[in-house]
Amino acid sequence: MNIHSRIRRGCMLGAVLAALAAALPASAAPFIFSTGGPDGLIGTATRPGTAGKVEIETADDFILGSHTSITSASFTGLLTGGATAASIGQVVAEIYRVFPKDSSNPPSGRVPTRTNSPSDVAFDSRDSGGGLTFSVATLGAFTAANSVLNGINPLPGQTTGGEGPISGTEVTITVNFGTPFDLPADHYFFVPQVEVTGGEFFWLSAAKPIVGGTGPFVPDLQSWIRNEPLAPDWLRIGTDIVGAGAFNASFSLVGATAVPEPGGIALLLAGALPLVLGRRRRAPADSVQV
Repeated sequence: MNIHSRIRRGCMLGAVLAALAAALPASAAPFIFSTGGPDGLIGTATRPGTAGKVEIETADDFILGSHTSITSASFTGLLTGGATAASIGQVVAEIYRVFPKDSSNPPSGRVPTRTNSPSDVAFDSRDSGGGLTFSVATLGAFTAANSVLNGINPLPGQTTGGEGPISGTEVTITVNFGTPFDLPADHYFFVPQVEVTGGEFFWLSAAKPIVGGTGPFVPDLQSWIRNEPLAPDWLRIGTDIVGAGAFNASFSLVGATAVPEPGGIALLLAGALPLVLGRRRRAPADSVQV
């Protein structure tokens, strides 16, 4: 058998194996991810753009080791300015991949770095106008030691130190996705946004490295932020804006991960075996033709 025949047959076998693998039945294993509760270090604004308010996005990361369907999420923050749960209007949930995916590269150079930042544009999104429903649990008074709202600036004015302590009503917002986020294995950022009438929503930080929730993971990237004038660029909340430290954000994700059925491997081998044996039986005839 010549080398070209072997290559063709190897490709054919690979194609059959791939087709069999794609046809394998799968079951769903529960997926849960959590960074834990707020640590009180900082709150960062994150909101959709509305009349008189520019859009602000705060992002924190998570990793999926296999294809996963995210069906719900929750995140904890502060309502300020006397706002209550009734003051909440639109809620948005976005998923970003890690730069340079979904991005122009090289970047603009208006920020210290884009390494390990969210990408330029969202990979997928849902909002309460269609695609998600939400509920709000009010937890009581809370104070964060620092905050970021207006101080989101390009180079050279990016390091403001933050805007000082903020107090308000702590809330956990739970969002359920009518159409789940269907995400291949990858590294992602979760970006929630909350529209508030008469106040602001600040997403509260969680411990970094993670000490609660589902525990630490590697690499656990720090949280990032941008406003509409800065987009498509992002700033690191700790390293770039505060000037020290690194933060996570308090959130959790729930869903299901696709897992091959236990009989899947046996099915794959059973399907491939006749092809392999058939080629072996014909090998002598092929060798005569060489």
